[in-house]
Amino acid sequence: MTNAFFLPIFLGGMGFWEWVIVLIVVLLLFGGRKLPELMRGIGKGISNFRKGVKGEDEDKN
Repeated sequence: MTNAFFLPIFLGGMGFWEWVIVLIVVLLLFGGRKLPELMRGIGKGISNFRKGVKGEDEDKN
């Protein structure tokens, strides 16, 4: 089986405290000043990905 099969199961099984621990680790790794910049970059990447997928769908029709 592929890793893509296990990813939603793993993320769905995370409880509140697991998310808190992940957020604390991210904050410690990147710091308070870098975190907004990191989130902004992730948001732009997702936006570009969606635009690319939408553009491919329009080209097929």
